[in-house]
Amino acid sequence: MQGKVVLVTGGAKRVGAAICRRLHAAGANIVIHYRSSLYEALALRAELNEQRENSAFCVQADLLDVVALRALIEESIKCFGHLDALVNNASSFYATPLADLNEQQWNDLLGTNLKAPLFLAQAAAAELRRRHGTIVNIADIHADRPMHGHLLYSAAKAGLVALTKSLAQEMAPQVRVNAVAPGVISWPEDAEWQDEELRRKIVAHTLLKREGEPDDIARTVKFLIADAPYITGQVISVDGGRSINI
Repeated sequence: MQGKVVLVTGGAKRVGAAICRRLHAAGANIVIHYRSSLYEALALRAELNEQRENSAFCVQADLLDVVALRALIEESIKCFGHLDALVNNASSFYATPLADLNEQQWNDLLGTNLKAPLFLAQAAAAELRRRHGTIVNIADIHADRPMHGHLLYSAAKAGLVALTKSLAQEMAPQVRVNAVAPGVISWPEDAEWQDEELRRKIVAHTLLKREGEPDDIARTVKFLIADAPYITGQVISVDGGRSINI
C-alpha cells in the first residue's frame, strides 16, 4: 500500500483507530476523520507521523451535514494530492424500541450508518474511478439478523449492505466496493453493555467462544483494499461464527 491514501471515517478511536494503524503499517497515508474526538484524533496523528513523517492528517466533519461530506472528500484529496480508498467506519449505535423511537433518532442512525456512506461515495466517485480505488463499508452481522430493541440501527445496517452491493454495481469496473460485518469486537460504551452476564451470554453464542479484537476488523479491511483485486460486492462477517449460531 506504499503511496496509497485512505480516508477512514470515525478513525480516531476504537475500531477506526485500529484500521488506521493497520493500513498505515502497510505503507498507506491516512486521513483520520473525526467529529468530536479531537484529542484522540490528534494523538493518533502524532503517533502515526512519529513512525513516518507527514503520513497522517486529521479532518473534522459532521457526517449528518451532506454539504460537509463533499468538503470532507475535497480536503482529504488536498492532504496528499489524491485518494485511493474510503473506509466508511463511523457509526451511531443505541437502542430504539418501536414504541419509543422518534424522527431525530431516525435522522441520526440512518444518517451516520447509511446516508453518509452514500453521499461520501458519490463525492469520492470521480477520484476513486481515476485511481481505480476501493470502498470498504463497516456493516454489522445484525443487518441480516436484527438486534432486538435496535430497530433503526438494524435497518440502517441492512441498508448499508444493500448500498454496498449497489455501489459495487454502479462503480464497476474501476472501483471495488465491499463490506465487513463485525460481531462481538468492541463493546459499546453505554452503561447497559457493561453488564458482565449480558456479555457472557452473547459470547457464548460465538462458535469460537471469545470476543474479537478491533485488529480483526482492521486486518480484513486491509485485505479487501490491498489483497483482493477480484472481490467486489461482498460482505465478510468477522464474528467468530456468531452470525450462524444466534
